[in-house]
Amino acid sequence: MSDSGGHIHLVLPDPVERAACFRLLARGANRVVRSFASADAWLEAQDGARGGILLLRWRQPGPTSGAALLDRIAGRGDLIAFVAAERLSFDEARAILRAGARDLLPAPLDPRLVRRTVEAALDEWRERERAAARHREAAARLAALTPRERDILEAVAAGLGNKAIARRFDLSPRTVEVHRASMMRRAGAASVAELLRLHFTVEQEGARGGNPVHFGAGATGGAAPRL
Repeated sequence: MSDSGGHIHLVLPDPVERAACFRLLARGANRVVRSFASADAWLEAQDGARGGILLLRWRQPGPTSGAALLDRIAGRGDLIAFVAAERLSFDEARAILRAGARDLLPAPLDPRLVRRTVEAALDEWRERERAAARHREAAARLAALTPRERDILEAVAAGLGNKAIARRFDLSPRTVEVHRASMMRRAGAASVAELLRLHFTVEQEGARGGNPVHFGAGATGGAAPRL
């Protein structure tokens, strides 16, 4: 199996359920699927170092609960988590989603539903990773700009022309032109349009906050755990 994409992490205590989900996810696909009997085993293996999809049972054996595991991965933009449970109180369901889980899946798990859910999430994960790579590249290129050049870039992005920028920063229009040429050279941009694309990439990706959450695998047709 290839290691080029996101890993699929199964943290499922029941061996029959774990094996059934593993078999269907690993069948006929170029992906890495790892399975664990508990959250403690997953943490001990340090498997979470690889991003991808995490499917865990809310009730976990051992010291590390499902809630504790979600807390450990909070803020990880490279992991999309799903929680499976048979019965949840409303407060538990709300806490799970507020902790960053993408969705709640009904248990016992239907491996076919798991496969549909995971495959859709993997597509999203790959797009997220591509966007993150674009953001890192753009941020690295813009990091070469001086503080004054960053100010001028902000003004250009706001639609100001050279004369308006010169008045804003008490510069001559010629000095603004020199700064613009320097900005393009430092950022390795062939045009002002490319420079603005870098700026907007950093701005837009940086403005994305949190992950959307859904109840009951709505996009995949599954039923939510009973509340």
